[in-house]
Amino acid sequence: MVPATLTAAAGLAVAGALAGLVLPERVRVWVAGALTAGVGVVGGASGVAALGGTRWRAEVPGLLPLAGTHLAVDALSGLFMAVAGAVIAAVAVYGIGYAVGHGSHGLGSRGAQAVLPLFALTLLLVPAAASVSTFLVLWELMALTSLLLVLAEHGARPSVREAGVWYAVMTHLGLVLLLVGLMVYAAQAGGETFAALRAGTAGMSPSVRGLVFVLTAVAFTSKAGLVPLHAWLPRAHPEAPSAVSALMSAAMVNLGVYGLVRVGLDLLGGGPAWWWLLVMALGGLSAVYGILQAAMASDLKRLLAYSTSENMGLVVLGVGAAGLFAHEGNTALAGLALAAGLLHVVNHAAFKALLFCAAGSVLRATGVRNLDALGGLRARMPVTTGLFTVAALGAVALPPGNGFISEWLLLQSMIHGLAVPGVTTAIVLPLAVAVIALSAGLAAAVFVKALGVGFFARPRSEPAAGANESPLLMLTGMGVLAALCAALALVPGLLGDGLDRAVEAVGYTGTHPVSGDGLQVRLDEVSASLSPLWVMAALVVALAAVMTVTRLAARRRVRRMNARLWDCGGGAPTPRMAYTATSFAEPLQRVFDDVLAPEQDVDVTPVRESAYLVERVRFRNRVPDRIEHRLYRPVLDFLAATGQSARRLAGGSVHTYLGYGFFGLVALLVVLVVGW
Repeated sequence: MVPATLTAAAGLAVAGALAGLVLPERVRVWVAGALTAGVGVVGGASGVAALGGTRWRAEVPGLLPLAGTHLAVDALSGLFMAVAGAVIAAVAVYGIGYAVGHGSHGLGSRGAQAVLPLFALTLLLVPAAASVSTFLVLWELMALTSLLLVLAEHGARPSVREAGVWYAVMTHLGLVLLLVGLMVYAAQAGGETFAALRAGTAGMSPSVRGLVFVLTAVAFTSKAGLVPLHAWLPRAHPEAPSAVSALMSAAMVNLGVYGLVRVGLDLLGGGPAWWWLLVMALGGLSAVYGILQAAMASDLKRLLAYSTSENMGLVVLGVGAAGLFAHEGNTALAGLALAAGLLHVVNHAAFKALLFCAAGSVLRATGVRNLDALGGLRARMPVTTGLFTVAALGAVALPPGNGFISEWLLLQSMIHGLAVPGVTTAIVLPLAVAVIALSAGLAAAVFVKALGVGFFARPRSEPAAGANESPLLMLTGMGVLAALCAALALVPGLLGDGLDRAVEAVGYTGTHPVSGDGLQVRLDEVSASLSPLWVMAALVVALAAVMTVTRLAARRRVRRMNARLWDCGGGAPTPRMAYTATSFAEPLQRVFDDVLAPEQDVDVTPVRESAYLVERVRFRNRVPDRIEHRLYRPVLDFLAATGQSARRLAGGSVHTYLGYGFFGLVALLVVLVVGW
C-alpha cells in the first residue's frame, strides 16, 4: 500500500503543479487545490499504514546521480507523514476558498498554485528519505518551495520581501550546518544510507559523534523555530498567505523535530547526558521566551508564530528528556517522554493549523491583523469565532482542549523522572516541570487576549465592524481541523498503538508507554491513567449546574427598570474604554520587564507661549525581540560595515584586478606545494 500511495501522491503533485501553470484563472485554483488535497489524502494514508505496522523500503538508482534515491518508511516516518497529510488535505480545501477571487495575486497566482502541491509533496517525502543525499535534496526542495510561497504576496507589502530574505538566510544557514554534519557522519560511517550510518556509529569516536550531533541538532532546531535561531519564524509566518502559514507552522516545523529524533535517537543511538541537557535547555528557553513574546504581540499572526516556537520548545523538551532517561538506563520513562513529545506534535499540528486558518479568515474579511484594530467579530463572524475558540482551547493545554493530554503526559514523564537517581535529574526535571507550568499559564493569558480583544470586544475599526463570514470552503477546511482537534481531545487513546510503534522505531522496544481503548489513556509504566471523555462530561455537568443556579438566583433579583442606570455623565461605553491587546499585556510586561526589555519613549510638545503648558504628549511603547536585537543586529551591522569597506577593493582599475589574480594564484601554488 505504501509504495502505491506515495507514487500516487507524487503523480497528483506533478499534475497539480502543471494545472497551476497552464490552466486559466477561473479554474486554476479549483483544480490545483483539489489535486493538492489529494496529495494530502493519499500521502497521509501512507503514514497511517506505517503507523499500523507496515514497513517499506525502496531504491531508485537513476533518479539522483551517483548515490541514487533511497526511501524507507517505518512507524516514526509514518507519524509525521500522517500528520502532514491530514493538515495538507484540510488546508488545501481551505486554500481554495481563500484564493478564489484573488486572481493573479497572492495565493491565487499562477506561480503559487504551481508550487503549492510540490511543497505539499516534500512535506510527505522528507520523513521517507533513507539516505543522506536523498534527505538533503528533499530538505532543500522543501526550503525552496516554501520560500517561494512566503514571497507570494510580495507585490502587496514591502515587508514580505524582508521576511523572505530573513527566511532564505536562516533556512540555508541551517542547510549548511546539516550538510556538514551529515557529510562528516557519512564519511566516518563509510556509507550514506541510514542503514550504513546506524552500522557505522559504533566505530566512531565520541568527539566525532558529538560534533555530528551538535551540527545537526542546531540545524534541526532552527527549522523547528527554536530560540535563538527562531528569527525567521515571526517574520515569515505572518507575511505568508494564511494557508501557507498553516502548512509551515503545523507540518514543516515538525520535520525539525523528526530530524532531531531520527539522527539523535535512532541513527546515533542516543548519547551522553550533555547532548540532551543542551536539547532540554533549548526547548525550555524556547517555550518560555516564545510564549512571552506571544503575550506581548498585537499582530495576530505574529502571536501565533511565537506560539509555534513555544509549542515546539515543549516537544523538544520531551525529546531531550527521552534521551536523558535513556542515558540513565530508564528506557520506560524515555519511551513515555518521547511519546508525549510526539503526541504534542500531533495535537499542535491540529490546533495551530486551525488557528492560522481562522486568522486568515479574519484577515480576508477585514484586511487587518492588528488586534487593537479588531473586535466585534463574534457577531459578524460567529463560525470563525467558534472555530478559533476550539483551537485556542487546545493551545492553552486545559481540558477539553486537545493540547491538554499531551502536556499531561509530558508532566507525568518529568514528575516520575524525579525517581531516577542522579544530581542531574534532581536539578533539571523540577526546572522542566516549572517551564511547562509557566508556559501553560502564559498561554492561557495569550489566548484570552486574542479571543477577548479580537473577537468579543467592541469593534475598533470600520473593517472590523463591516466584516462578513468566510466562504463555505474555508469554513469546511477549518471544520475538518476542528473535528480533528475534538477527536484528539476526547479519544486520544486511539493513537496509543501508533505512538508505541513510533517509539519502538528509535530503539525503545518493549516499553509500550501509552495504551488505552480510545476512551482512556493508560501509562502502564508509571501506573497512571486519564479519561479525557469523562473529564469533558464532568466539565459539562459542572457548567450546566453553575448556569442553572445562576439563572434561578437571577430570577429572584429581577427588577423592572424604566430608566438607564446612572453613567456619571460619561454616556454609553465606547471601544476606547475597553482593553486593547497592548493594555491587556501591560501587567505581564511589568512582571517580565528584565527579560523583555521594552522600549518606551515619551515626546512632550509644550505650548509655544509657555514651557509649563503642554500641547501634545505622545507615548510609544515597543517590545522588540531581545535576542534578535542583541544577537542578530550586531552581526548584521558588522556585515554591512564590512561590505562598505570591501567596496574600496573594487576601484575600477584593471591593473588592480590583475594583481588580485596574480597574488591569488601565487598563494594557491604555495598551498599546493606545501601540501605536496
